[in-house]
Amino acid sequence: MNFTRWSARLPGTQRRAAARTEHAVTPDRRGEGSVPAARAEQLTDEAPPMPAVDELPAREVLDRVPALVALVHGPDHRIAYVNDAYAAAFGERPLGEPAREALPELAELGLLPLLDQVLRSGKPRTLKSRKAPDGRSYTFTCTPAAAHGDRDGGGAVLVFATDVTDHAEAAERLRASERRQRETAVTLQRSLLPQELEQPDDLRIAATYQPGGTEAAVGGDWYDVITLGGGRTALVIGDVMGRGVRAAAVMGQLRTAVRAYARLDLPPHEVLQLLDGLATEIDANQIATCVYAIHDPNEGRLVYASAGHLPILVRDENGTVLRADEPTGPPLGTGGWMHASGSVPLGPGSTAVLYTDGLVERRNEDLDEGIASLERALAGATGTPQVICDRLVRSAGVTADHDDDVAVLILQHPARTGSDGELFRNAALELLGGVEAAPRARAFASGVLTSWRFPTDLHDLGVLATSELVANSLQHGTPPMRLRLRRTDRRLIVEVTDGDDHLPRRRRAEPGDESGRGIAIVATIASNWGSRRTPGGGKAVWCEFVLPRAT
Repeated sequence: MNFTRWSARLPGTQRRAAARTEHAVTPDRRGEGSVPAARAEQLTDEAPPMPAVDELPAREVLDRVPALVALVHGPDHRIAYVNDAYAAAFGERPLGEPAREALPELAELGLLPLLDQVLRSGKPRTLKSRKAPDGRSYTFTCTPAAAHGDRDGGGAVLVFATDVTDHAEAAERLRASERRQRETAVTLQRSLLPQELEQPDDLRIAATYQPGGTEAAVGGDWYDVITLGGGRTALVIGDVMGRGVRAAAVMGQLRTAVRAYARLDLPPHEVLQLLDGLATEIDANQIATCVYAIHDPNEGRLVYASAGHLPILVRDENGTVLRADEPTGPPLGTGGWMHASGSVPLGPGSTAVLYTDGLVERRNEDLDEGIASLERALAGATGTPQVICDRLVRSAGVTADHDDDVAVLILQHPARTGSDGELFRNAALELLGGVEAAPRARAFASGVLTSWRFPTDLHDLGVLATSELVANSLQHGTPPMRLRLRRTDRRLIVEVTDGDDHLPRRRRAEPGDESGRGIAIVATIASNWGSRRTPGGGKAVWCEFVLPRAT
């Protein structure tokens, strides 16, 4: 093959040749006051003209460039030329042989189909940063190098490879560093989430957390389930704005604080007030959204407070979905806002969903549309909480390469019937005061516990705890007073409410004291005890006994 003829057809050669023809000076115009070239050179101090690029021998240039250059011709891509750099990288190649046999490195890199495309389309193609058999990385550019009317047929392609090994290695080091940072954040995030969800007596619960894809840094999504005692359960979900280890660390601090504040058994809006102040102290520039909710099986409602978070969705036993979007305050960390509590029905057969924005927010979709889609998916979702959770995540299109973190918390208040329903009982008595109130409460508790077929020792402990709690309420409380006994499949709960909001505390009674031993006795005989203020004013004091497991 005549390399000189092919070099004349390299990209830009014909265009530059045409430009020289257009700007050539005609003989007629040379006589119109023009100065002969020789005289012009003598009268000026300019440097002698340098040879144009088009005058340089193409082969000599290509032989000396550090990039790898090969020229192939025809549909079989027969080798017409390889420069010294190419030979140094891959060895000498016989001219005239097909590329499939003579250039195996191109076949391994998948360049042969690219050469076919260049021949067919007449347009250049580029293959970026491919690792060659010699261990180095190259970016290959394939350019058509044949002119129209090529008599040899088939056309030619110039293969130009630039060594980008340093750049590729630097990029790989950067990706490896990002992977390590992301793995650290994911590990921290997962370690701060509950390793095992608490399972309350009256609720069935499932949750999931999925970090964003490999290109997205981990966020600060979290959830938690906290048993408050007395049959009540706190449920939390939140989202710290931002990405990476910092967001995960802030999330861990907030989650720990929520568990501590929950032990105070405060109303949801008061818990958020405390969290708001803490978030400001942790980082004034870091904000977070959060929902804190409390479920009381005796009330059949979910009482909640929201700090800028997405609304809770509740599906009742008939499949109707309710969106609990009021009241909602600003996110945590903004300060200066008094949060308020709201409530939504959560009776037997109902399912509630708490979630973060990664489940419903999409870049090209309005947020309300995402929530509406979740409502439709929840309306048709049945089964266990875990089945519902998985179905909602799938319906939202969450995959391994999702661009945001996703946290979902499902709680289900099952409708119990038959033998299962026999394990969940309630009994209540209004206490009218007077000297007969305590004996009447003991007789009521004894009869109820006998009807529930508790063993003798548990029966006696329950009656004793009832007596002490009622006596404490009669002495220190105010009407209205009420005794409530509740059993689940796991425990017996005794609770007394009255109209006074002073919470009792356990104290050491001196030998000569005639009072002060009631709460100490209850704390000694019961598995757990506590007290809280009730929303309408007053307090509730409770204790619980763990039931023996059936053998």
